[in-house]
This record gives sequence, structure tokens and C-alpha cells, in this order.
Amino acid sequence: MKTEKELNQAILEITLKIQNQYPELNKYLSELPATIPDVNNPEINTKVLHDYYESLENILKKYLESQQ
Repeated sequence: MKTEKELNQAILEITLKIQNQYPELNKYLSELPATIPDVNNPEINTKVLHDYYESLENILKKYLESQQ
């Protein structure tokens, strides 16, 4: 599994890709659970970051598949 720093970098890269190349998907970024914590002081760890990255990947993958 990637380190926290590597996951943060990967999240930044995929988020920028979505924002710059597929702006129509921006509305989904704010709806992801990792961006709307259900507690006041959420614990951010590599599992949370990994899950968040995977959710970003899935949004992009499903969108690209639907465009073919």
C-alpha cells in the first residue's frame, strides 16, 4: 500500500485531471463521503485516503466507459 504522502499526491493528481479535463465531473467531487465527514474530528489515515482515491478513480473510469 502507498504511504500517506504518496496517496495525497495521487489524490491531488487525479483531482486536477478531473477538474481540468472533465469539468462536468466536478459536481461529484464534493459529494464523495471522504469530503463530508460524519464526525467533527475525522481520523485521516492511509485506508481512508486509499478509499477516497479509489472512489475518484471509479468516477473517472465509469465516466470514460460511458463515453465510448
